[in-house]
Formats: sequence, structure tokens, C-alpha cells
Amino acid sequence: MYPSSLRRGFIVFSDLQERMKAVEKLSGDEIRSRFFKFMESKGHLVLPSASLVPEHDPSLLLIGAGMAPFKRYFTGQATPPALRVATSQKCVRTGDLENVGRTARHLTFFEMLGNFSFGDYFKSEAIPWSWEFLTEDLGLPKERLWISIYTNDNEAYDIWHNVVGIPSERIVRLGKDTNFWEIGPGPCGPCSEIYIDLGSERGCGLPTCKVGCDCDRYLEIWNLVFTQFDRDEEGNYTPLPKKNIDTGMGLERLASVLQGVSNNFETDLLFPIIQAAQTAAGVKYGMSEEIDVALKVIADHTRAIVHLINDDVLPSNEGRGYVLRRLLRRAVRYGRLLGIQRPFMGEVASVVMKVGRPAYPELVEKEPFVQEVIEQEETRFLSTLDTGLNILSNMIADLKKHDEKILTGHDAFRLYDTYGFPLDLTREILAEQNIKVDEAGFEAEMEAQRERARLAREQDDGMGVTDHEDDLFAHLSTEFIGYETLVTDEASIQALVVDGRSVSTVSAGMSVQVVLNRTPFYAQAGGQVGDYGFIRTNEGYIKIVDVRRTVSGAVVHMGQVMKGQVSVGDKVKAEVDKERRLATARHHTATHLLHQALRQVLGDHVHQAGSLVTSKRLRFDFSHFSPVTMEELKEIEKLVNTYILADISLEINVMGRDKAEGLGALALFEEKYEDQVRVVQIGSFSLELCGGTHVSRTGEIGLCRIVSETSVGSGLRRIEAVTGLEAWSLWRQQELLLAKTAELLGASMDDILTKAEGLRMELREKDKELERLRQKFLETSALELLDQAEQIGNSQLLVAPVKAQSMDDLRQVVDTLKVRMPSAIIILGCRSQDKVNFLAYVSRDLVGQGFHAGHIIKEAAKVAGGGGGGRPEMAQAGGRDPAKLEAALSTATTIAKDKLKSIY
Repeated sequence: MYPSSLRRGFIVFSDLQERMKAVEKLSGDEIRSRFFKFMESKGHLVLPSASLVPEHDPSLLLIGAGMAPFKRYFTGQATPPALRVATSQKCVRTGDLENVGRTARHLTFFEMLGNFSFGDYFKSEAIPWSWEFLTEDLGLPKERLWISIYTNDNEAYDIWHNVVGIPSERIVRLGKDTNFWEIGPGPCGPCSEIYIDLGSERGCGLPTCKVGCDCDRYLEIWNLVFTQFDRDEEGNYTPLPKKNIDTGMGLERLASVLQGVSNNFETDLLFPIIQAAQTAAGVKYGMSEEIDVALKVIADHTRAIVHLINDDVLPSNEGRGYVLRRLLRRAVRYGRLLGIQRPFMGEVASVVMKVGRPAYPELVEKEPFVQEVIEQEETRFLSTLDTGLNILSNMIADLKKHDEKILTGHDAFRLYDTYGFPLDLTREILAEQNIKVDEAGFEAEMEAQRERARLAREQDDGMGVTDHEDDLFAHLSTEFIGYETLVTDEASIQALVVDGRSVSTVSAGMSVQVVLNRTPFYAQAGGQVGDYGFIRTNEGYIKIVDVRRTVSGAVVHMGQVMKGQVSVGDKVKAEVDKERRLATARHHTATHLLHQALRQVLGDHVHQAGSLVTSKRLRFDFSHFSPVTMEELKEIEKLVNTYILADISLEINVMGRDKAEGLGALALFEEKYEDQVRVVQIGSFSLELCGGTHVSRTGEIGLCRIVSETSVGSGLRRIEAVTGLEAWSLWRQQELLLAKTAELLGASMDDILTKAEGLRMELREKDKELERLRQKFLETSALELLDQAEQIGNSQLLVAPVKAQSMDDLRQVVDTLKVRMPSAIIILGCRSQDKVNFLAYVSRDLVGQGFHAGHIIKEAAKVAGGGGGGRPEMAQAGGRDPAKLEAALSTATTIAKDKLKSIY
């Protein structure tokens, strides 16, 4: 049992508790509101929390700090909406998962209150304001607050000591590892932290216990970062002309102090969620440490799960989707440890959303979506959890049997790949048994899988530019003029490459890579394939079948010399295949319409995950948690064609990225964009960043038909569609197929469905009649075998080949025989295509005398090149050599007969 000091409502902080009685007990929502009001009074613009999914920052998987959404403002890459900003930022950190629920303060999801200055105020304002808010607005006891500063930050010391009035003995100087913020070269600076002394009862008891100790006595509640230097590659620090302020204060930590509880989990932000979990499990918080840890993990993880899904993260095996999957599956496993055998996460999630609505009202609208994603993922995991746990238990038993302490990376990967066990879940279960996992081996297996996927993608991708060839073109660049024209006779050849070597001249029959100084050919990018066409000179011409762009900006045209000779320096006429480009453009514009239609029908969580745009078809991969229904596909296709028929003019403009995003243009989260971006707008329906080629008006697409909708991975769906003449060709093929089917059925096209349904019912009746006849045949065959039974003592022995198609047929024959043979051994065999099946039965009285069907059938099957076994009463086996059926049955006869004679 936990000591009473850990029970909710009975927290004792000795004299601190007495001192805190005078402090107003504020809810988490009230603390957040007071912080905003205070910062507004100091001239700050209060902004809503940014999404947990970082924008413009591929270096981050998820937002884990209040300043993370503002990195571009701190670095000067973008202009902030105000010089003073305050937020309560949603954050997710998974670096210390194993500590969640086991310490007072570790959380996966938390809110970080913060105020920021982008070149406006600095230490002389930030430090007094923090003290004012904590002591005057919230009423924290001044004598319990301690300050840490960077070792040589005398400026901060002077403000804390001389302006705020903190006694020098409560200002602690700490080193660079804790009180200096920097991440490689760039803006950095010292920081100052505010701690509250929770009393010696919360400490480690060591005489050296002080601010900075790892125990729970001194709780850090606010960190003030003073970004005042620019660090170069050599490690030199130069003062910044405009200094910044970045502060962070954990809302849950502050709530635990103000509400007089011993840990984050007992605050009003988390404890209602724990109560929901304990109701689902039928346990009580405070019963045992193990139960409390499980309840805390479930509560914490469910908060993170709800907010991740709310920000359109879906479960997957990569990136942030994998973070979500790990958390959900970890929570489900802790539920299983509490005895919960059914899906329960939705019940807990409902409380998370109820608690979170005041700060995040969008949860009300998104609740059905969040619940559906959780239900699908939890159900999917539960379907494999027991099997995976049993396999892992067997692995653990085998390791212990051989006195081994490390699970192989291969076995850990099998649990991950087949049963959905994240590595940290396997690691955690193993740790409970003092066993480790070979993580290097696991990563090797993962890398091998990635390599297989990469090779598969390359094979699918066709020919391209190798790294070596890319180096050959490193000094070249090409001007692209393909948006304006499909033909130019004002280009010249800069380079020719054959088999990886630069050459000056190529002739008929040779495959070649050509770089021009300017080109109308679109190079493969953004999912759109490269153009086809011709490059002509006075002496010859080249047929182009693919186009790629190198890192340096050179456009490489790949093709074959069809006639004459072509040389470096030649003036050329470059001409794109017009019909193919137009067909590709139809599919690309349709892809934009499809993307927006998917978001409108399925929800804003839909994001592009990949695409392929060719002249023949389009393929669009997108995030979604379940198969798209036929009704949804019908609605999506109708919406796309509605906008095609509306014949809307496309507007394509180049503008600053910030302006484009301000207009609401869709962009790929993982994509890196230049400062100037190309924006494709289709009326008020679609707005996307895109560098591809498009039609001028949607009516030029003609028609769009969805061909298929499939899964391409967990949380990822794929739609394939065709447009224009390809859509017409598909319609025509289907029309001809329908007409031919009607002819074969002897029905009109309008009556095909009725006729087909009638035939299906007729076939079902015939199948039933065939099954009845088969059953009658097997029963007759069984009765005919009775005459072949040999009486040995008080028992019978029947060994025979039978005409049967499967093991099920053999079982039915045995079932018919055994009711007529109360004490018997029955061994049957049959040929089935290129193999043989065997079935053995031993009556219970003979089993009691040591007979075992599995042993008999195993020996018989060996003769036919197979094996098998089973229970003493019934066993089956197979063999690879049908010619040995009779020999195998003869062996079975000998074994059974000798055994029977030994007892009579």
C-alpha cells in the first residue's frame, strides 16, 4: 500500500501545506486563464496553441516545447504577429516513457505556459514579471521560492537580488549543462529557473540536497531563457543585436503546487481521467503501487493520444504516427495488466475531451473522429495482443531455460512486424523478467526491411540519374520554360552522357542523357512523371522517354538517338509530346480536386502521403484510418466531377510562402519549400502549393472515374483514378463487358442484375444438393468399410484407403464408423492432388491401455515422406508421396495389430 501521503486529499507538506492554505486553490483552467490575463496586461498577444505537428520544421517529429512553433521568428526567417506573445502550448515528449507514472512529474503530454519576446524586452522585464505573477497573482510563498542562474550571469543575479529582492543564499549558480540553452550553432543563451521548496519530507534526506538535486524536494516550475548570443561553428559567442526571451512553465506542475497535491496526476487536469480508467478496470487508485502506475500511464497516454489524433496524426509504423501507435498500444497493455479484456480506451478518451474542452473547444467537433480512430486501432491491436503475449511468454521461458538474458533482435522484430508490438513494449515486458533485448539486432532487421522497400521503390521508379552521373552535371543548370511553351528552338546542348561517361558526340542507336541550357520538358517531381518528346538538330534527333532534375538544377533528358548524330554545343529544337503532357495535366489537376474532395467527405485529417501522376492514370495516397465506403467513394467522385463540369478557370501565382500559407494553401508537412512558392487555385474549392503542370480550366479534364481504393499500410489508403480519354476508354470497356455479359446470360442490359441474382440462387440450391449427395456418398463408403474391420480380441482394427477429397471428409467417415465400433482403432488414408492425408482414431478404452493415435499416424506418415501427430484419441498427418499410400497404411496396420495382440 502507498503511504497516506500519496492518497488524494491527504497530501501533507508539513509547514508548506499550512502556508499554502492561504493560497487560492485554482483549477488548471483558471491558472491558464490568469496567466493569459497577466501577460495581456504586459502587452502580450495571446495566441492559441499550435498543432502538435510542426510546420516548416522537418527536424522535429512533434512539438515538445513552447518555443518550438516560433523558431522561425527567433532566427529571423519570418515576422512574428507581435513582438510580445504568450501561449499555452500543447507538447508531447516520449524520451522518458519508462518514467511516466513512476515519478511525480514525468508526463508524455503536457501544456507549457510561456511568454516570448522577439527582440523587444529582456531580463529586466522578464524576471520581475515572473516573480510578480507567481507571488502576487498566484500567491505562492516567497520564502519557498529559489532561483538558479547560469554561473557567470551577473546581470540576472543583480536583477533577482537587487530589483526583486531575493536573498543571495536563495540564488544558486549552476553550470552550462543545466542553465545554458543551445542546440549547436545559432542563437543561444543562459537561463534562470524558479524552484519551489516542497519541504524536507519530499527530499532525499542527504545533507547535500539542494536546488538541482534529482529528488522531488525542489520542484522547477518556470524556466526563463535569455537568448542573447549567436554561436558560430568554432564555438565563439557573439552578442545578438536583438535579444529574445523564451520562457516555459509546466501547467500541470504549477497546478500540483497550487492544488496541494503531491504529483501531476492528482491535479484536476489528470485525476478525472484516472477515475475513468479505474472505473473501466474495477480497481481503486491507491490500492497498490502497481495499480497506480498502470492508471497513471493510461491517463497520461490517453491525453497524448486524444490530442495527437485531434491534430490529425493517425496510427502508422513510421514517424509521428508510430509515436501515436506506441502510446495507444502501451496504454492497452497496461489496461490488460489491470484485468481489462475489452476495448476501453474510448471511455477514458471521453473524459480527456471533457476535461480539455475549455481550452480546446475543437475537441467537441472532433470527438466522433477521435473515438473512431481509437476504436479501430485498439480493436486491431487486441486481435493480436494475446497471440503476441503468448509467443513472447514462450520466448521468455525458452531464454530462462537456457539461462540466457537477451532476446534476439530477430525475435523482437517478428513481434513488431507480425503482432504489432512496438520495441519499447517488448523491452518493458522483458525488463519485468530481468531480460534485455538486442536493440542493435532489431535495428538491423528494421534497416533490412527499409532497404527492401527502397529497392522495391527503385524498381518501380524506372531509370533515373545515378549519384555518379549527378556529379557529372554538378556544374550545370537548366532554365525551365515548360509552363509557358512546349516547344523551343532557342536551346543548345551542354552535355551528353553515355553509360556514365561524358561524350562529345552520339549517333543513331545510342541511349543517351542530354542536358540543355533551357528546356520546355518537365522533369519528374512532386509525383508527376517527366515529359516525352524529341530533341532535334540539323544532323539528327533524339526521342526523349524520361526527364529528371539533378541537385544542381540541371534537367537531364533521357532517350535514344533515332537518326544521325548529335553533339555538345549543337543548337536544338526541343519539343514536348503535347497530347501526353495534356493527359498528364488532366490527371494532375484532377488530383488536386480529389485531395480536396477527400478532405470534404472524410474530414480534415486527410493529408497527402504520396502521389503518382502520369498520362494514363493518377494514384493518390492519403492518411485515413479505415477503408473508404462505396457511398463515400460515390460522393467523392461526384464532387470531383461537379467541379470538372463547372469548368472553373485555374489561377496559378508565385508568392511568398508565408503569404500562401496565410491564404490557407495546402502543403506537405515533410516537404521543404523555397521562400517563393507556386500556388495553384481552383476557384474557392482547392488551394495548394504545387510545381506541376495543369490544365487551364477544369472542363478540360472531361471526366474522372475512380478505379480502385485500397490499403497501402496502417492508416494509409490509396485511390487510383483515370481522366479524359482514359476515363472514356474505361467506360467503353465496361460497357462492352456489360453487353457481353448480358448476351451470355440471355438478358437485356437492364435485367442483368435480376438474372444474375436468380442464377446465384439456383447455384446455391445445386451446391446444397451436391453437398447432400457428398455426405450420402461418404456415409455409404463408411458403412461399406465395416466389412473390412478385423476383430482382435474384444476390439476391432480397420485400416483402409478411401475416396475422399480432404481431411474433413476423412473425419466424417471416422465419425460414422466410430459410433458402430465401440472399441476400435481406425486408420484411413486418401490421395489429394499431389499429397496424401492420414487420419487415426483410437477409442477411449484403448487410450486407457496406452494406445496413442498420434504415435501410430506419425510412423505411418514417415513412409509417405511426411509427418504429423495429435491427441491420443484422434490425430492427423500428411505425406508428399501419393504412391506410398498403401505402404504407409501397411505400416500402420503392423503397428496397431502388434499393439492389440500384446493386450489380448
